[in-house]
Amino acid sequence: MSAGPHNRSQEPPRIACARCGATFACEPAGDCWCKHEEVRVPIPGAGETCLCPDCLRMAAANAPRGLTRA
Repeated sequence: MSAGPHNRSQEPPRIACARCGATFACEPAGDCWCKHEEVRVPIPGAGETCLCPDCLRMAAANAPRGLTRA
């Protein structure tokens, strides 16, 4: 039996959101969910983590117009 396209070792790592602590898949070097969002934020620096989908959308909704749109 061969490994399928959803081989467990190929799943992106799960991290905790920097704001709310929710866990989510994060793959900044690959096809991460955030690359398909309408908003953009800087990639976190060393020791920081990304925001989950809900917190990213909330941050974008509260940001000044023009600063976060793709």
